Amino acid sequence: MKLAYWMYAGPAHIGTLRIASSFKNVHAIMHAPLGDDYFNVMRSMLSRERDFTPVTASVVDRNVLARGSQEKVVENITRKDAEEHPDLIVLTPTCTSSILQEDLQNFVDRAQIEAKGDVLLADVNHYRVNELQAGDRTLHQIVQFYIEKARKKGELPTSKTEKPSVNIIGISTLGFHNNHDCTELKRLMADLGIEVNAIIPEGASVHELKNLPKAWFNLVPYRELGVLTATYLEQEFGMPYVDITPMGVVETARCIRAIQAILNQNGATVDYDDYINEQTLHVSQAAWFSRSIDCQNLTGKKAVVYGDSTHAAAITKILAREMGIHVVWAGTFCKYDADWFKEQVSEYCDEVIISEDHGAVGDAIAKSEPAAIFGTQMERHVGKRLDIPCGVISSPIHIQNFPIGYKPFLGYEGTNQIVDLIYNSFTLGMEDHLLEIFGGHDTKEVITKTISADSDMTWSKDGLAELNKIPGFVRGKVKRNTEKFARDRNIEVITAEVLYAAKEAVGA
Repeated sequence: MKLAYWMYAGPAHIGTLRIASSFKNVHAIMHAPLGDDYFNVMRSMLSRERDFTPVTASVVDRNVLARGSQEKVVENITRKDAEEHPDLIVLTPTCTSSILQEDLQNFVDRAQIEAKGDVLLADVNHYRVNELQAGDRTLHQIVQFYIEKARKKGELPTSKTEKPSVNIIGISTLGFHNNHDCTELKRLMADLGIEVNAIIPEGASVHELKNLPKAWFNLVPYRELGVLTATYLEQEFGMPYVDITPMGVVETARCIRAIQAILNQNGATVDYDDYINEQTLHVSQAAWFSRSIDCQNLTGKKAVVYGDSTHAAAITKILAREMGIHVVWAGTFCKYDADWFKEQVSEYCDEVIISEDHGAVGDAIAKSEPAAIFGTQMERHVGKRLDIPCGVISSPIHIQNFPIGYKPFLGYEGTNQIVDLIYNSFTLGMEDHLLEIFGGHDTKEVITKTISADSDMTWSKDGLAELNKIPGFVRGKVKRNTEKFARDRNIEVITAEVLYAAKEAVGA
């Protein structure tokens, strides 16, 4: 076991709470000790919601431990049912409260006797899955619950919509640019003449879930959320689904052609080739820009990519295939999805890294010395320390990555946003030249720590002064080479003389 102060994916209950709070008129009861109830603060701050987050903590304290939790949990469920009149209450423990090994299903059954709305226990293993896996499982569980409920009442639809229609599965609160992506996907579907039957879970009513089978197909834009639900609907109703993320001009075209094939197999006659060509040439600026003189400055530059499997795979393909940038390595923290990720990116990068250890990821970045990083908020912090620019392309993210302005990553407008992000994430030659002339980052103090916490190297005052004179865009490399030179020779303090000797020895 290892103590971590940074997690790329949160604990399981965060995923369950994200799903519950995404639905309309659904309340979540979190069975947890004080300290595990930070979700409300996180969601309120990051998603800038005007309403209170519909999550209540049923606090486990010493008094509860002394006499058992059932009475308090049942009371909290029935109280919220009476106060809020939700359609559904979802009960979830946390990793901490799961240690108690209580029969929470019994709590739910007891509460359901008095509650007017539905009560459901989130059926996830809090020791074995993370936030993303739990969210996927919870969405599937809620959809299955209401499909089965409608089936028992004979309320399931028996026919499809008259016109081609789609369910968009996986748009949720705290998702990376999810609300903007959703708007772009609705626009894309409208352009293709496809009606949106449902969008789940964000803003959906659980009572509408019984109508999911009316759609012609399901679209799952993110691998992290929605695949289990789409697979279930395919097994139960024979509904095909498209899980190609429409990010970048190539993958967006591939996604549209997959939709075209499904529609034509189901009796429609559509041909989207002209639409794809028009959008690629005249709406998306990515194809033109990647061939422009500006973008030629990026050809062959080195980059590294790290994030969730969806965004890291898509950005890797865009960098290598659409912009001619050399991806040294691509990585993801979604270890459970490692096989898919490797299959997607292996031909577009030199190396694939599957790890959720932020220290190892930081060291890999330092060793690679890329011209730019594309990663999460943690990689942005790493880039600050190494003086390497970073574009944030995946959760976990900071409030600045929940933009007020319209910034989708999906569809043809999304390609423009991504190209801007990529281009602006590189420090170009003229920028370095101006920084060198006018000061800029070259006047800052040098950070003498490496990414790994095991560095014992000390720099003398004159050594730092000499290091400060070196242009910022190569200073990190010089510093690391010098420290390696000193470490190999058991030199504890790096002076100006040591710096000069290292430059002669290793060409730093």
